[in-house]
Amino acid sequence: MQKKALAKYALILGASSGFGKAISLALARDGVNIIGVHLDRSTTMPGVEEEKAEIKAAGVDAHFFNINAADPNKRKEVLETVVNIFREKENPTIKVLVHSLAFGSLRKFIDDDPNNQMNQKQMEMTIDVMANSLVYWTQDIITRDLMKPGGKIFAMTSSGGSRVIEFYGAVSAAKAALESHVRQLALELGYKEIGVNAVLAGVTDTPALRKIPKNDKIIQNALDRNPQGRLTMPEDIANFIIDNYKRDSHWMTGSVIHVDGGETISGF
Repeated sequence: MQKKALAKYALILGASSGFGKAISLALARDGVNIIGVHLDRSTTMPGVEEEKAEIKAAGVDAHFFNINAADPNKRKEVLETVVNIFREKENPTIKVLVHSLAFGSLRKFIDDDPNNQMNQKQMEMTIDVMANSLVYWTQDIITRDLMKPGGKIFAMTSSGGSRVIEFYGAVSAAKAALESHVRQLALELGYKEIGVNAVLAGVTDTPALRKIPKNDKIIQNALDRNPQGRLTMPEDIANFIIDNYKRDSHWMTGSVIHVDGGETISGF
């Protein structure tokens, strides 16, 4: 008996810029409905509206929520809305969950002026938003039975998961925790045939990168090291997601997948 076609949705955390935006647009062009979670002020909302219009022009649904993705009450509201949307669809599923949240404190742990160094609230917020929120969103999606076997979960990590640079300590800790969460979720969701992986992009010129002090040195170092002579682009990551999400295969799971044009392997 032929299976009923799925009404495929992608839930993108961090959908309005950088990797999240590129992935949203690529999936929409491939026929996937988009549920976008983002946090934007009025000055950047015109760009969000343009993105939504482009998604709808691809012939799919675009449901966007301007919220703090780490707020448990807002998370509940979004997912309850998704449940209601799914009631009106035949055989719906969140085929793809992307965690691309880049919001954290960029401070030294130790500074001559203690007022300038990382404090407990900033540390906990950074790790909660950029790592722990992956677990909470996944828990609530699974509890509501919104993802079927063959679903794919991707979390955006970086070389900061194993390296440190000035001002990046809390984000580095968050990326290390995120990769650990990916492994644990892969273990616990294996019986549901859901794949969970971290995607390690090369250095990419995004708004998040531009917030890191001395980002010009990070960019130049990546350009010097990358065998292909350029930075990673958000579209490179989106293309990988497009190549990977369609098959229900779940055998690649619990991994950190390098999508960086060879930047990591280069010793120069």
